Amino acid sequence: MRSRVTTVLAVAATLLGGVLLVPAAYARLADDTSSGGGGGGAASTVPAPTPPPPTLAAGPVSVSFQGEFFSWALMDRKTGKISGSSNMTSTSSTESMIKAWIVSDYLRQLGDREPPAALKEAARLAIIDSDDVAANKIHAAAGGSYKPSTSSTPDAVIQRAIKICGLTDTKRGNVAPYTGYWSFTRMSPRDAVRLGDCIADGKAAGPKWTKWVLDQMSEVRGSVKEQKKTSGGGRWGIIDGLPKSITAQGPVSIKNGWTPIAYDSNWHVNCLAVNGKWSLAVMLRYPLRSGLNYGAQVCSSVATQLVTPQPGAALKVPQQPVGKL
Repeated sequence: MRSRVTTVLAVAATLLGGVLLVPAAYARLADDTSSGGGGGGAASTVPAPTPPPPTLAAGPVSVSFQGEFFSWALMDRKTGKISGSSNMTSTSSTESMIKAWIVSDYLRQLGDREPPAALKEAARLAIIDSDDVAANKIHAAAGGSYKPSTSSTPDAVIQRAIKICGLTDTKRGNVAPYTGYWSFTRMSPRDAVRLGDCIADGKAAGPKWTKWVLDQMSEVRGSVKEQKKTSGGGRWGIIDGLPKSITAQGPVSIKNGWTPIAYDSNWHVNCLAVNGKWSLAVMLRYPLRSGLNYGAQVCSSVATQLVTPQPGAALKVPQQPVGKL
């Protein structure tokens, strides 16, 4: 029995022309030191490969959304591929989400120089507290303008975002008399994930300031309940939908935007998050009566539904049944 099994296995290995993975039960039969003929004794098992840590990856998203506009996009930062909802090229107003770009644009123009202490603090507050007054100071220092225009071409600050980050759907706001406001800039989720990637890869803020900007975005503070007239808590949404197994891998940099808009009676809510592997954006418009927390929960739900083991994580090596050939 031993010699027959050994011969069969040798022939099979030769025919395959490579290395043959021999289940433990077979190996025991071919072992000259084993006794008996029928493969007695328990077979050792081949340990399953350790799955890589989870990440966000393209997949179906189902949200029972009650509102005017719901769209999302996800970029795989390794491949550059963008997936998302069927309307991910449609636009909505950026609100405070765009502040991460405004700060980056200003700092990149400084090169290796340090900004005045007051402006550096304003840049920090514009991100971590989403402070409007601070953001306006940085916008002006970066060369921005609130001047209204009937043109769809944005001001210089947003034009640079389009050029540097390769945005294709972004336009000036078209709601009079706010057409010059940075918060009314129209952007798609597809462009938003490009913007997140642009900030993370260093093109937006430049080599000296990229880490500083990402650090501020990872330290955004305050809950949905912590809102003031011109600033407010912005740590909610996508970040709440990520499991510890993702957040423990490294910082997740975020910038949300949110405003209750009177002219259309909607909350305009946007969530942007980026890390070393992906960039995710969710953009919403829905009735004021639903409250800010509703939008935060939708953003969180999208992120949770996209949490996925990386390719190969679910693979298992089949085991030969013990005692059978």
